[in-house]
Amino acid sequence: MALRRTRADAPRVSRKDRRGRDPFRVGVATVIGIMIVSYFGFTKANPFASPFTFKAEFPSANSIRIKSPVRIAGVNVGSVTGVEGIKGTTNSLVTMTMKDEALPIHKDARLKIRPRIFLEGNFFIDVRPGTPSSPTISSGDTIPVAQTAYPVQIDQVFTSLQRDTRKDLQRTLQELGSSLTAKPTPAQDADQSPVVRGKSAAQALNDAISYGEPALRSSAIQQQALLGTSKDDLTNLVRGLGGIGTELHSREAQLLTLVDNFNTTMGALASESTALRSTVQKLGPTLQNTYVALGHANDAFPNIRAFTLELIPGVKETQPTIDAVTPWIPQVRALVSEPELGGLVKDLQPATSDLAGVTNVNTSLLRTGDKLAKCFRDVILPAGDVKLNDGQFSTGKENYKEFWYSVVGLSSEGQNFDANGSYVRFQTGGGQYPLTLKGGTLGKEDDGSPIVFHGNSIGKPLATRPAWTTKPPYNFTADCYKQAIPDFANTPSGPSDGATP
Repeated sequence: MALRRTRADAPRVSRKDRRGRDPFRVGVATVIGIMIVSYFGFTKANPFASPFTFKAEFPSANSIRIKSPVRIAGVNVGSVTGVEGIKGTTNSLVTMTMKDEALPIHKDARLKIRPRIFLEGNFFIDVRPGTPSSPTISSGDTIPVAQTAYPVQIDQVFTSLQRDTRKDLQRTLQELGSSLTAKPTPAQDADQSPVVRGKSAAQALNDAISYGEPALRSSAIQQQALLGTSKDDLTNLVRGLGGIGTELHSREAQLLTLVDNFNTTMGALASESTALRSTVQKLGPTLQNTYVALGHANDAFPNIRAFTLELIPGVKETQPTIDAVTPWIPQVRALVSEPELGGLVKDLQPATSDLAGVTNVNTSLLRTGDKLAKCFRDVILPAGDVKLNDGQFSTGKENYKEFWYSVVGLSSEGQNFDANGSYVRFQTGGGQYPLTLKGGTLGKEDDGSPIVFHGNSIGKPLATRPAWTTKPPYNFTADCYKQAIPDFANTPSGPSDGATP
């Protein structure tokens, strides 16, 4: 039967000979663990968390302390963890830790130090997270001083209004009042506009109110235009101005130089105050004319806009046109090359010179042809359109028609012929009226004498019309188109020089 050994039967070992955990160390570790758990239990801090931290540059720390609250819309979302000065300036750099529910914070965020209520005391930092369209900042980024502000303390107000300052302010107000109510002297009125002569500054300002309505209307239009065409235009403008302010802040030395140069410029302008005063007086009519000119330009804008809109399709087709023409250009270049049109041009150069000479010669021919065309237009054709009144022999037809009718009749009469050839017979047979025709126009005998024809007419010749004359009515020294149209109605009649009844 086996015997079981109990704890009471185990041999005793002295404390110094024991091996295992040291009770003292275990007790110390337990106490430290309890203290750590109690600390984090009361402070609610998480040692394993990585909080979001960023910095902001303020013109003044203004009593901000470590652990001062950071609020958004009055709700605590973080605390101040550090305040330090910026070397070379009076600004302060404040470090803040934010809770996750306060994120995101945008780059156009604005921060301001505000006083807490009386029972709370001290100050807090009021954060406006910025617009959602702006990029967000990362942990460790810094908000520039252009986007921060601090409140003016009452002691600063009292300090700025010392006794001497208050007296200077009173004196300034008195001088301002007297300058507004004082009547101008004749010398002061001499170079003023007629509408303000004899009036005090206050009266002139009151009269200027009547011009306020159009001026304010224009200002309202300008302010409306500053809003931009979309909701983010003004935000982008402010953001850009903020960037400019940041850059200006980083270049304080250059700004000091700019201020000195500006002061010098203002001094130079002050020395030319008389000329500037004259210039300002003339600005009124100039601005009025400019306003009228801008009004005309504004009236032209709708037409310009319509033209621009009509031009847009053409502009869109410009690139396709260029693309279509581009393959054609190498072909044209090859066409005008030396083996093609270039050689042809060289071959045509002698002919071109000859053609130029022909052109110079044809100039006089064209002038003559022009005169001939004018002669037909102004004299020959109008004369052919005249209707001749020949008594019982009148046909009522135009002159040119009677001519061609007679030619057709002569052609028919001239169909008779004998061994001597064709002939025309007029009034064949005899009569009681002898008739003799003679003249150089009838031809000449073999001995050179004029041919004379003798015959008898059954009727008594009345006369020839027009009367025969050896001198034509035209002036051959003047151009044809400048001659008068023959007066057929008043043409004289009479016996021919070669006809004897």
